Amino acid sequence: MDQTRVVIVTGAAKGIGFAIATRFAREGCRVALLDIDGEKAADSARQLADGGGEAMGVACDVSSPDSIQRAVDLVAEAYGGIDVVVNNAGILYSSSIPDLTEQEWDRVMAVNLKGTFFTVQKALPHLKKSAAPRVVNISSLAGRMGGYNTSLSYSASKGGILALTMGFARQLAPFQITVNAVCPSTTESDMILLWDEETRALQSKRAPLGRLGKPEEVASAVYYLASEEAGFITGLLMDVNGGTYMG
Repeated sequence: MDQTRVVIVTGAAKGIGFAIATRFAREGCRVALLDIDGEKAADSARQLADGGGEAMGVACDVSSPDSIQRAVDLVAEAYGGIDVVVNNAGILYSSSIPDLTEQEWDRVMAVNLKGTFFTVQKALPHLKKSAAPRVVNISSLAGRMGGYNTSLSYSASKGGILALTMGFARQLAPFQITVNAVCPSTTESDMILLWDEETRALQSKRAPLGRLGKPEEVASAVYYLASEEAGFITGLLMDVNGGTYMG
């Protein structure tokens, strides 16, 4: 990948987002790590810089379009543009149907779904100027088939991301902007700490390959979809799930 490319990754301070940012930095891209925890984002960016990468941490609440706009403007000014947007920021609950509150529903939708839409919207003027613009959205197995142990607020938000992905792909195609989604199954990250050992073991058994995913495996899928080699792929929903869902 062209080493001058500028990549935004939301929710990048830790977990899957940090693995994605690490992969792009390792390949020589300039990476902006956006996260609601600005201090942690800055620390994570310093880690990448210490490893020889070029990275910056930016505080950003993706549930706020104004916050997204400020972050996008800061990155574009610092790096001269934006070529790749990776919408990774998300929150997860495990509330049952009877226990799901309106507040939880609204918060999940604001971060997972609203955040994805408005990050693309705010970055769009810069993506239109890129020689090879890419958007990669992180959805989920739960968005594909409803989930097992996750709250339906999460499943619905991730299903919405799939609809956004296909809609964006069609409507942004005239600008040569490709838009794809990666759909991981349960992955070894901080999110699954909400579940006990028994639940995590059950999730592993559900996959034909018999294990949880690794953040680096999700990062590899994202990197490919953002690469020049994937220039004729758009509207793809790529499953990274060990065979848990096949369809």
